[in-house]
Amino acid sequence: MSGTSERNRVVVVGSSFAGMTAALDLRKRLDPTYEVVVFDPRADFTFIPSLIWLPFGLREPEDISFPFAPMYEKKGIRFVNEAVTGIDVDARTVSSLSGDTLGYDRLLLATGPRLAFEKVPGLGPVGGHTQSVCNMEHALLTRAAWEGFLENPGPVVIGTAQGGSCFGASYEFLLNTKYRIKKAGLEDVAPVTFITAEPFLGHFGLGGVADSEQRVEKFFGKLNIEGIPNNTIKEVRDGEIELEGGRVLPFAFSMIVPPFAGVDVVAQTEGLSNPMGFVPVDDEFRHNEIDSIFAAGVDIAIKPPHETLVPAGVPKTGHMSEIMGRTAAQNIAADLQGGERKSLPLGELEAICVLDAGNSGIIFKADHVLGDSEHPRVMAGPQAHWAKLAFERVFLETRKRGFASI
Repeated sequence: MSGTSERNRVVVVGSSFAGMTAALDLRKRLDPTYEVVVFDPRADFTFIPSLIWLPFGLREPEDISFPFAPMYEKKGIRFVNEAVTGIDVDARTVSSLSGDTLGYDRLLLATGPRLAFEKVPGLGPVGGHTQSVCNMEHALLTRAAWEGFLENPGPVVIGTAQGGSCFGASYEFLLNTKYRIKKAGLEDVAPVTFITAEPFLGHFGLGGVADSEQRVEKFFGKLNIEGIPNNTIKEVRDGEIELEGGRVLPFAFSMIVPPFAGVDVVAQTEGLSNPMGFVPVDDEFRHNEIDSIFAAGVDIAIKPPHETLVPAGVPKTGHMSEIMGRTAAQNIAADLQGGERKSLPLGELEAICVLDAGNSGIIFKADHVLGDSEHPRVMAGPQAHWAKLAFERVFLETRKRGFASI
């Protein structure tokens, strides 16, 4: 790798929705004298929204992933398949797992979150008793757990723990699980309970979208799902979840989305993050105090629009992350070689969420992710299922060819 003396370089740390979009956009905007380098410990991109289908055998890993290296090489972007283990803010360098050091003019952090299972005793698929669909490895473990459940069915508990923000994934997995239970003829022996940190069902960390509370409650009533909002998990033990207040929920199968925190390299770099490890940014997605650093995606700090009794974070969807990444890329390019800048207050971000339910679903659109939306939209029906299928196909086909927008 190049040493610290070289500049004319933008380094992107992380290559999921925000990082990949930003890297491709940077390469289009910057002239050839600037190098774009992407670091990620994963060799492949994973379309995370489809991980909810993998446990049921509806997708295989190769169906929803593709390798980074060929795509980036085609686009003239250097891909380093390593984790960044150190950031020197003053020297403007990053260090990787192999011990190499690379200098940068601008740094974009798009690391995604750390899954903080340790915040709830007994939570998680490794060393705990619940499953996860937050990454490919966990989704495959969830598949094995689901196969075991089919052989020995019983109560099912699904949800999002306190401090979590990825509510859409837990709702989607819930609805797909219920659909699969019905198809397997197990409804009489496998009652389903949904637990969530949200103050009410359909809150989604946003305060609700239009009549989402009523829509979700109606969905739950129709499907005979018990919903327990405003919930704190005290402890998870083998086969049971204890809630604050003393209620114990038995389970034969459980998937709980954990709290998110900042990744270690960000959280441990002085002055880079808030106490939770997330990066504070301004309206250009530049670090509030460090001009050379930008951030986009799940690793940025967003204050919830309303205080809730149980901590519930603001979701950062793939759609939102791409908008952040593209905005950060435009401003990085403007920093380095001039051009139009873009300001996008966090409160003006849009949120679009498609909740698949097996053969139906719900589509939510909020034009302002924080505060009240001027034109919120909610649509329920089979079109939601087909919309997600279409989006998955188009997204994967365009991104594996290096196109940053559909």
